Amino acid sequence: MTPQAYCEQKVRQSGSSFYYSFLFLTAKQREAMIALYAFCREIDDIVDAPYYKNNDSSIAQTKLNWWRNEVQNIYTHKASHPIAIAISKCLENYNFKQGYFLDIINGMEMDLFHNGFETMDDLKTYCYHVAGAVGLLTIEITGYADQNRKKIQNYAKDLGTALQLINILRDVKEDYQRERIYIPKQEMTKFNVTTDMFSTQNNVKTLALYNHLSHQIDYYYQQAIANLTDEDRYQQKTALIMANIYLAIFNKIKQQNYPVTLQRISIHPIHKLWIAWKTARQEAKREKHRKQIIG
Repeated sequence: MTPQAYCEQKVRQSGSSFYYSFLFLTAKQREAMIALYAFCREIDDIVDAPYYKNNDSSIAQTKLNWWRNEVQNIYTHKASHPIAIAISKCLENYNFKQGYFLDIINGMEMDLFHNGFETMDDLKTYCYHVAGAVGLLTIEITGYADQNRKKIQNYAKDLGTALQLINILRDVKEDYQRERIYIPKQEMTKFNVTTDMFSTQNNVKTLALYNHLSHQIDYYYQQAIANLTDEDRYQQKTALIMANIYLAIFNKIKQQNYPVTLQRISIHPIHKLWIAWKTARQEAKREKHRKQIIG
C-alpha cells in the first residue's frame, strides 16, 4: 500500500465530514489535505485508544513522543511512517510549518491529562492546538494572497475555535461518559451547573449555559468571517463547506433546544453533500461576480 493510499484509508475509515469538503479540491490539494487529516486522525486515535481508556497513559505518551520525533524526520527526509512520508512529499508544494504539527500533538496530549479547563481562555488555547493549528496548515493548501497573510491566519484560528466549540457542545454526553468535561469550570460556576447535570435532562441552568456557549460560537465564527477577504474567499471554499456543515449541526442543536445530554445530534450524509454542493456553487458565483466588478 502506498503512503497516499494508507492516508486515504485512514480518512475514509474515520467517517469524517471533512470528506465532503475535499470534493472540490484539485488532485494535488486533495492529496495534501488527506495526508494532513490522516495525521490528525492518527494522533487522535492514540489518545482515544483502549490502553488509554484503561488509564495506561504511558503507552499513549510514548507514542506521542515518537510522533514528535517523526515530525522532525519529515523535515530531514527521514520519515518512516506512511502518513509522515505522504506529508514530506507535500513539502514540495506547500509551506507547512513544523511547529503547527507539534502544536496539534501538544493539543492531543492535553486530553491525556485532562482535568477540565478553568477559563474560556484555557479552552481557547486547547481549541487552537486541536483545530486552529490544523486550519493554519489547511490555508497553505488552499492558498491566499500574500498581503492578506495575517488576516487569513486569524480567520483560520477563529474558525477552528468556532468549529471545535460546536464539537464540544454536540458531544457533551459522550465527553461526560469519557470523564472529559471541556466546558470551563468558570462558565459552569457562573450558571450554577455541576458536572452531574450533563447526565440528566436539561434544566434552566444547563440551558442558560448552552445558550452562553452558543454566543461564543457565534462570536468566533463572525470574527473568522470578518477576516476573510473577498480576494481569498473562493480559495477558502473548502473550509466554508466544512463550516456550513458544522453550522447545520449547530443550528439543529439550537432548534431542538439543546438535547445534547440525551443524544448526539448529526445530519444525514446526503444533507452534507447538498451543503457542500450548494456552498461550492454559491462561492463560484460570488467569485465570478467579484472578477466582473474588478474587470
